[in-house]
Amino acid sequence: TLQWETLGRQFVEYEQAAPFLIPEEQQRRLLDFLPLFLKAWEQSAGVIVFPNIQLLASEVSKLLTKEIKKNLNGKPAEEARLALEQLLQQKGEVEDGYLLLKSVYLLSQTDVRTLRNIIGSGLPAALMQCLYLFFTFPLKKTSDDGETSENETQTQEMLVKIMLNMYREEQGVEELLAADKLQSLIIATASLWDQCNHSWKVPTGCVLRTISKAQTRNSILYLQAVDCIKIAIQNLFKLADTLPACDVCEAVSIMLCFVKDSYPISSVLLTEFENNDGYQLLLKVLLRCEGLQQNEGDPYLNEILDMLTCLTTCGKTELKVSGNIVHPQLPHFDFERTRSSGMTVKNLQAFQVLQSIFQKSNDQHLCGRILGAIGTIWAWNMVNFFLLEWTLQPINKFTDIIHFKPHPVQVQFFRLVESIVLDLSYIPHEILKKVQYLIKENVVPICTLTALQCLLSMTKKDPLFSDIFRDSGLLGLLLALLRKQAKILRKSAGTHLPAPEEGTEKELNAVMLKMVAALTLGSVRNTVVLKDYGMVPYIKIFLDDECYRSATLSILEQLSVINYEEYMSIVIGALCSSTQGELNLKLDLLKSLLRILESPKSHSAFRTCSGFNGLLSLLSDMEGALQDPPSGLWAAVGQNRIMELVFYTLQGITAALHLDPVNSDFFQRNSLFEKMAEDLGSLGCFWTQREWQIPLSLEKKRTFAEFLDAAFCSSEPFPAWLKNCIWILNFLDHMVKGTLHLESYFKEVKPEMGEPSRDDQEGSEAQEEHPVTFKRLVNKLPASAYRDTVIVHPGAVCVMVRLLPKLYKEGHSQLSQEIQCAVAGHIQSLVKSEKSRQVMCGSGLLSTIIASCQDAFRNETHPLHLPLTRVFEKLASQSIEPDVLR
Repeated sequence: TLQWETLGRQFVEYEQAAPFLIPEEQQRRLLDFLPLFLKAWEQSAGVIVFPNIQLLASEVSKLLTKEIKKNLNGKPAEEARLALEQLLQQKGEVEDGYLLLKSVYLLSQTDVRTLRNIIGSGLPAALMQCLYLFFTFPLKKTSDDGETSENETQTQEMLVKIMLNMYREEQGVEELLAADKLQSLIIATASLWDQCNHSWKVPTGCVLRTISKAQTRNSILYLQAVDCIKIAIQNLFKLADTLPACDVCEAVSIMLCFVKDSYPISSVLLTEFENNDGYQLLLKVLLRCEGLQQNEGDPYLNEILDMLTCLTTCGKTELKVSGNIVHPQLPHFDFERTRSSGMTVKNLQAFQVLQSIFQKSNDQHLCGRILGAIGTIWAWNMVNFFLLEWTLQPINKFTDIIHFKPHPVQVQFFRLVESIVLDLSYIPHEILKKVQYLIKENVVPICTLTALQCLLSMTKKDPLFSDIFRDSGLLGLLLALLRKQAKILRKSAGTHLPAPEEGTEKELNAVMLKMVAALTLGSVRNTVVLKDYGMVPYIKIFLDDECYRSATLSILEQLSVINYEEYMSIVIGALCSSTQGELNLKLDLLKSLLRILESPKSHSAFRTCSGFNGLLSLLSDMEGALQDPPSGLWAAVGQNRIMELVFYTLQGITAALHLDPVNSDFFQRNSLFEKMAEDLGSLGCFWTQREWQIPLSLEKKRTFAEFLDAAFCSSEPFPAWLKNCIWILNFLDHMVKGTLHLESYFKEVKPEMGEPSRDDQEGSEAQEEHPVTFKRLVNKLPASAYRDTVIVHPGAVCVMVRLLPKLYKEGHSQLSQEIQCAVAGHIQSLVKSEKSRQVMCGSGLLSTIIASCQDAFRNETHPLHLPLTRVFEKLASQSIEPDVLR
């Protein structure tokens, strides 16, 4: 503070003495003061506390302006350029010119009032002359390496910063009009870009862009009066034929800035641009950018495209267009609501340049930027889509040529088409017809695939598209194509004929199936069309390939709506004919079956199509699958995958029995519960020999619930056979209660398109690539449903009792008897309620239960004797059949 106070007094003394000093002495005293000022600034970390700073800025700026003019007057351009460089650069000792430049540089960054004093000194016009000379006349390098010296760089940075600060102000731009160097510099950038001083290209462009943003009405009229834009365009046409594309873009972007930035104030420069083939220049220059390497010239190319996009909204009058809204349209579409307060297209000439570039170029980057520009224009105001499509029809016309473009451009284009529906809620019928024709012709399969994915996304948005694409013939087209592909698959099955290759063709088949699935979803009419086309036998061919399976099952599930018997016949037939290695086919078919069995109307069809026998045959085919260690083909399959198959098979049976007395009577009358017990007992985890160990006295007794918790989440090292037995008994427990079909234990991440099919994987290592999560999940039923357990399927209790003697393993006598007692105790709890006892006694299955556990009933020392006897004590209160009593 003391230092600044001292400087303040010194400057006051200078002010008081100045009127009495000759100019040379006055100048000398000011120059002597400046080093002290700069030193104080450096020592106070850039904080200036100087009351007369505006006057100081004015004095220093005037002196710098005077020195610049003195070095310019009467000298040829190149000589003047050299003189300026010597004036402003530091050469050893600090020169007066450099001292003045640095002082102005610091003062121009203080506050607006100080900056305006600098502007009023005449410095803006003087520095514009300097910039013109520095840009236009490159000097020969004297340094050995030809590089720009550090002093030159420092001088350049200070000069440019001063100009940027001054030219941001309208006053600074107005001051330029006193000299003719502004239009001279603009024209120089348009004619001498390849001959200029390369180190001054970027600074010059930066300064001119700053001036452009601060244009005033006077500066615009000045540039118009001297034909600045006209001359620049003429010169740029010449450069466009000779210079590299990225350099031309840099030069053009400077001129275009003045056109675009001046429009909010006056349209005269835009008019001059349009009247002198400005749009033709842009088209020529932009088309020359084809083939540029990524990021090469990107900033200036992008800048031109951004400005051109902005010019589409520059026009005096709103476009008056009226189009015919083709129906049907989405229910919530309202054309009047598309009119918002955003910018609207008024300049079709500017947009035609964008449209022509896309039509003439196949360059990925260029075409992608054009589509991005169109998306931006739509985002400004939704009505812009209609203004453009009802006049120039860009998207309509682009659809005809999109298959010629690189694939990333195709993807971007169809996302744009999709956004018309998703964002505007508008159905562009004419465009969709052309997309459909593109799919029909299939000139470029990858483009066809992308187009179909676009239509698939639309179809999922609203059911209305199911009717539109049926009436347009798309559904029929897809069915015909799928029929053809199904025949190829059928011929290639079991032969050496080539099947559809992995990649585009296979993915196209998958998307066609997804599209048909989407079109039939919830549409009985479309499902009838599929059936009338005789497509059912062909659709089921796609079940064998996992990448087609999900969509195929979806189509077949829609078929069930009109014909449950046909669906059941196909799915159960596929289950029965599947091989041991097609584990995942079986799982997917079972999951589909479960979805259909949610409808009670499907239960009769399931029974008449031998559904129960079909599912039980799956269990029969799994004989020995859970033995430890595994053997044969099952050794290549994880135990969790096998348990998953058991679970979904039992779920399917439970779902078919749920609230269906006819099915329940059929299942019991045909002794299918006994068949189920036999099949489960042969899986490999249950004991199959009749010999028993001498009963042991148990050291500890755990309940079935405790065993279940331990199997689910405990770190206790349970033997694999026991864990599997507990799981199966848990499934049966839920089956007894009629809730198994509502449970969920398994989660799996399926492979994406292009990954190997699970069915094709071999070995246990392959199975781990897509592991199944096997864990206890929250039941779908509320807790209240379990308070008073009622036996729904007494036959399942028989299955549990039949499996009781098989809960045994050599070497695990103690554990075997403990789990047997736990399960027997659990069965005892199941008949706790009077209603459950009535169900059991009325089922006619008690004889079966007794027969399956004769050893336990006859031998009082048997560990199961007491719990099973108590089960019958509970049942004794009910009317028991005479043969059971005997």
